[in-house]
Amino acid sequence: MVNKPTHTLNTDVLVIGTGVAGLSFALKMASHKKVIMIAKSQLDHTNTAMAQGGIASVIATEDHFENHVRDTLVAGAGLCNSEIVEKVVQDGPRLISELENWGVRFDQNSIGKDLNREGGHSHRRILHVQDHTGLAIQQALMQKAQAHGNIEILTYHIGLDLITQHQLLPLKTEFDRCLGAQFLDIKEHQFVNIFSPLTFLATGGAGKAFLYTSNWEGATGDGIAMAYRAGCRIANMEFTQFHPTCLFHREARNVLISEALRGDGAELVNRHAQNFTYEYHPDGPLAPRDIVARAMDAEMKKTGAECVYLDIRHRGLKFIQSKYPFIFERCLKLGYDLSQDLLPVVPAAHYLCGGILTNEHGQTDLMGLFAAGECANTGLHGANRLASNSLLECLAFADYAAQYSKAHFDFYSVPKVQGVTPHLRLKKESADELILINHLWNEIRTCMWNYVGIVRSDKRLKKAMTRISNIELEIHEYYKDFQVHPDIIELRNLAKVARLTVQCALQRRHSVGTHYNVDSPPAKQGDEPLANICSPSPQ
Repeated sequence: MVNKPTHTLNTDVLVIGTGVAGLSFALKMASHKKVIMIAKSQLDHTNTAMAQGGIASVIATEDHFENHVRDTLVAGAGLCNSEIVEKVVQDGPRLISELENWGVRFDQNSIGKDLNREGGHSHRRILHVQDHTGLAIQQALMQKAQAHGNIEILTYHIGLDLITQHQLLPLKTEFDRCLGAQFLDIKEHQFVNIFSPLTFLATGGAGKAFLYTSNWEGATGDGIAMAYRAGCRIANMEFTQFHPTCLFHREARNVLISEALRGDGAELVNRHAQNFTYEYHPDGPLAPRDIVARAMDAEMKKTGAECVYLDIRHRGLKFIQSKYPFIFERCLKLGYDLSQDLLPVVPAAHYLCGGILTNEHGQTDLMGLFAAGECANTGLHGANRLASNSLLECLAFADYAAQYSKAHFDFYSVPKVQGVTPHLRLKKESADELILINHLWNEIRTCMWNYVGIVRSDKRLKKAMTRISNIELEIHEYYKDFQVHPDIIELRNLAKVARLTVQCALQRRHSVGTHYNVDSPPAKQGDEPLANICSPSPQ
């Protein structure tokens, strides 16, 4: 087939990702600059839109910043950046007010905002919109972005690689910077170069690296892999948080059951209806997520069961339907009435606490490149994210990056450029090639689930490294010699993220937070660095 010529665009600000981090950053930058936003699927296909529980912030009069800070540090198992934690927590009420000004309407009760409590929180401080908070925020911010005259949104564009100065200069220099990114326009089957003095990565996490995940189907770690290939350091990839309660169902593997149900009294029980979680932690089902997930894993292994059960029957139909309408209806369609039935649940890969290393402004190692949200390692979460701190982090670092970028934008200015053609081929894919892609995809996810899951060992991690490294070599040859297709692009990124996860897990010498290795002793204060770094190999 005849290839279309590469399409070239120029903009002031390039935002890759359309969840809450990308949308809020774009809205703040669009008051000053022209912004292009990129979605690799539909605009609302993001992890943000799937976030049920809510957003944590100190709102109640009996709560205080010190409480939220302490809860975050405890959940992070001593590996949070305390200065970052204090700043984000203190900025919470201001960021909540911004969301409300943008049209988000949080649930109210007779005394004000209705606040939930989730695992690891000492107080009720989770603002929510029923049980679909992320979707409500996504929709409010999307409407404002779509109506903004300074924001252009391109859907169905998948990132290939970042464009760096070294790609454009015939002679390599020590100095490098980001000048935008290369994409595949999926619908037009055409390469697109977008040049920008400032690029903001908000591409989300990499839950699809695991067999069972709560993430949307596009969570393949694209931004992390692109940043690493461009020369950015990646940190703390071993800290994958497994959400304790994902519905155990043969046909529906990513149905998340919000932790808020446990905050409202739901218990985790075994097949004999016995609550086992208090054997592992005094807070039982409301212990930090890593502890609850390991308790569930241990119970299933001990009893030989495929799952455990969530029991909220005692709250009654009226309460469950009014408080959790989306979850109730989804489960009902899949054959479970929460007011009558025990709900089968298993842990699933949910949130990546590591990612692209950034500073307090969201800056990466590459000049002109910022990152925020689940693809970034900002220092907030440490070894384990406190429930509902994720949307707060997205808002906070989008805000910090926007403030810094607007104040220093002239520093990033570069001449408009036209070069860079991907050394790849566009042609019609064959069925055989797509079968091979699917086989490798499943092999990565199964390997990661079996060897790099909730409970790890040195032997299993080394086996995973050998297999993932070999798969990466296979994909490299495939990517170089065959057609470019969204599935092979995602597979390439997924393999890179999987290898970085295993590498970080092997580098971490103590068990801490969500990284639990049966061959490693528990970490004590000061045993482990805040950032466990993977540095890119010289290009």
